[in-house]
Amino acid sequence: MTTPAAAIPGPSAPAPLPPPDTKHRRQRPPTLSLAAWKQFMGVARPYWAGDKKRTAWGLLALLIGLMVCETQLAVMLIDKTGEMTSALAAKQADRFWSAVRTTLVVLAFAVPVYAFYYYMRDAFSNHWRRWLTYRFLDGYLSERKYYEIGAGSDIDNPDQRISEDINTFTGRSTHFLLIFLGSLMQLVAFSAVLWSISKTLVAFLAVYALLGTFGALYLFGAPLIRLNFWQIRREADFRFGLMRLRENAESIAFYSGEPQERAQIDNRFEAAFTNYARLIKKQRSLNLYQRSFSQLTLVLPSILLANGVLSGELEVGRAIQAAGAFAAVLGAISLIVDNFESLSRFVAGIDRLHALSQVVLKTPAAPTPWAEPGAGGKTADDLPMRDASPGTTEPPPQIITRIGDTLAIEDLCLYTPQFGRLLVRDLSLQLQPGDALLITGPSGSGKSSILRAIAGLWRTGTGTVQHPPLQDVFFLPQRPYMQIDTLRSQIIYPSRQTGLSDERLLELLQEVQLESLAERVGGLNASHDWEKQLSIGEQQRLAFARVLARQPSIVILDEATSALDSANETALYERLRASGTTLISIAHRPAVLKHHTHVLEIKGEGAWALHAAADFRFDG
Repeated sequence: MTTPAAAIPGPSAPAPLPPPDTKHRRQRPPTLSLAAWKQFMGVARPYWAGDKKRTAWGLLALLIGLMVCETQLAVMLIDKTGEMTSALAAKQADRFWSAVRTTLVVLAFAVPVYAFYYYMRDAFSNHWRRWLTYRFLDGYLSERKYYEIGAGSDIDNPDQRISEDINTFTGRSTHFLLIFLGSLMQLVAFSAVLWSISKTLVAFLAVYALLGTFGALYLFGAPLIRLNFWQIRREADFRFGLMRLRENAESIAFYSGEPQERAQIDNRFEAAFTNYARLIKKQRSLNLYQRSFSQLTLVLPSILLANGVLSGELEVGRAIQAAGAFAAVLGAISLIVDNFESLSRFVAGIDRLHALSQVVLKTPAAPTPWAEPGAGGKTADDLPMRDASPGTTEPPPQIITRIGDTLAIEDLCLYTPQFGRLLVRDLSLQLQPGDALLITGPSGSGKSSILRAIAGLWRTGTGTVQHPPLQDVFFLPQRPYMQIDTLRSQIIYPSRQTGLSDERLLELLQEVQLESLAERVGGLNASHDWEKQLSIGEQQRLAFARVLARQPSIVILDEATSALDSANETALYERLRASGTTLISIAHRPAVLKHHTHVLEIKGEGAWALHAAADFRFDG
């Protein structure tokens, strides 16, 4: 191991601390606006312009063709319904039965077209959902975005956004796109019918629909969208609290922490309940508005056409035809009023999905902040910024990482996220192959944070970290991650496949003192919930088997033997040292000192010192 002489111990002058960001963008709830449209396009455009654009446009063309057929058949049905009514009123039998036969022929085509149209609509939105979900998963799992989101607080419940919001987005987008196109076709087709019967009805209809639409937007627009946005978030928070209870059931049971857990879950549920109570009150008012708006159309056409029918100028069948056309045209131009509830939920979901896409897909930011009144929370695209000069901002400094043959740290100044506290200043060292570095110091001094910086998980600070390719670096945490999969998959994790034989995998279990594990659980192909099946000590030994299976050049251990007895701990350390791998350990027990060549002592407030392991003694 080599290190610059000036770096032992670290300099005493603290590194300058960049000022934390205290400025946030002005916040407002999402609304039906140009900003919402830009959000929608930011999420939707890649599907229509990317690698699946031919499939997307082809399916849309098929849907439009089916919609044209359905609309034309609907016009024919209304026309023949009016014809049958007029024939009955005039007591013309031949005319009536001719209209019946034509109507049955039209129905024979209309029913399968209707069924196939709705099948293709759902299949199309499902196809779009798969493509968009895979796109978000690619971004979410690349460059450790899932870790960055989990460590920060800007994006809440990303799992819910990927699993539910994408499904809602694709389904609602398809729904609204098609009903918009369908409404446009209905407007053209039935307006011609209505115009030929009564121009007064057309004029009245245009004024009536415009007043109704603007009334819905003015009275219910912003409140419903805001309430729907917060309902989605609070339901996700409530579900997350229940998930946390299940995942940490044993610890909570040992603590008898049910009262506190119940209090937290109750708080989350009450927040969802209270918001939903407000939502349904507003929805009640919207229902009254929508019902009044639509029910009046049952009598308005009759009132406007009554004089013509009563005077004999207009056949009864034509009046029935006009009423049907009136309802169709009104439905087309009152699209927003009729679908306002689902549209408000849709806009709220777009807002959340766009915020996630800015983080995992790096889509351009849009002016889309949201906040609960009085909450004062951050927007999803708030990133740490610091003042550079009046009127300008620049991103905060970041630790630089580069790939090299050995692990080396140069002039590292490490801070907690948001530059809240200095952990280490001007740290420089280099590990040679086969070296073993023990990092020790008081609790909270930043030992684990140094490991995160080495692994590239924390970049808040300055300096350079060089390490081999990440596939040659293996990390062992205090509590290993256990997949719910086969025992074989646990040993070779994170690889999905291995060239090691079953005999070799069983030998690895023997080398980590788990020789009876395979027989006990049912063999290498046995699948269990390993966190419940194995003790913490067994999980830690199984994690060492992963290291032996992978044979990385550097192994980082963060209290990775804390649950092991001294005999097992010594055996595992000796096995790693014999393999020639480079070790970096965090530990507090003096017994591990003999397995290391150097000690990095973190003293707090950014100070540190580097010692030869043979010369170091633990305090006390």
